[in-house]
Formats: sequence, structure tokens, C-alpha cells
Amino acid sequence: MRLLIFRSVVFAAKYRRMVIYGQIKKDIGQILRKLCEQKDIEIIEAEACPDHIHMLISFSPKYSISYVMGYLKGKSSLMIFDRHANLKYKYGNRHFWARGYFVDTVGKNKQRIQEYIKRQLEQDQIADQLSLKEFTDPFTGSKGTKA
Repeated sequence: MRLLIFRSVVFAAKYRRMVIYGQIKKDIGQILRKLCEQKDIEIIEAEACPDHIHMLISFSPKYSISYVMGYLKGKSSLMIFDRHANLKYKYGNRHFWARGYFVDTVGKNKQRIQEYIKRQLEQDQIADQLSLKEFTDPFTGSKGTKA
């Protein structure tokens, strides 16, 4: 029987820039999957939001969470800049991810966290729609929407 530790992790792009879209989102997913396979880390659920990554992972207790996160963020950062050289000008020094990360140990609530991650993007989009307000432009008198 293999002992595994389940962790929910969240890490963000530097300055919470909204850069995880389109091709880069696909590449980040491939990179993180490849890195996890190399260290025998199982990705149970993952979501790439525009400015952060949320993952539910399991791994052997022989690795500390700080080692796992340092490995994932450090190596993925180098690989992202190799695939997307134009980002070097925006980020400099190959720092794609912000310092720090959030970690939560998962126990009996594993299923609930998995569902949350699965539906997180949906919930974020609904919240964005609720925050849109109608206003009247004071200069033209026309109605429009403003975030």
C-alpha cells in the first residue's frame, strides 16, 4: 500500500498579471503535467485561471511541499520562457510566478475540493458578470456598462 499526501495548491503569475490565456494556458498545462510525471506527482484536478493555477495533487511523503512547489514553479518558469521568448521582456530575470503559494492539506473533503476546482472558472465568470454595473456617462448621457 502506497502512502500519499493530498494537497490543494494555488500559485499566481507575478503581479497577478492576467497572462494565462490561449496557447500559453495550453503550454502551462503540458509543462506542469510533464514535471509532475517526472517526480511521480499525481494531478487529481487542475484549473488554469487567467492569473493563477489551482491544483489538487497527491505525492509521496518523501517530498516536502516546499520541494514540490519549488520544483514546479522553478522548472515551469524556465520552460515557459523557453517556449514563449517574448515574455522575457515583460517579466525579466525569468520570474513568471509570484513569490509564495497557498497550500491546504486535503483529508475527507477531497471530493468537495475537487468539485470546487472543476467549477472555479465558472464561478469566477459568474462573479464578474454580477460585478458589472450600469451607468450613465456624464459627458454624453448615454448608458453603458462599466466594470
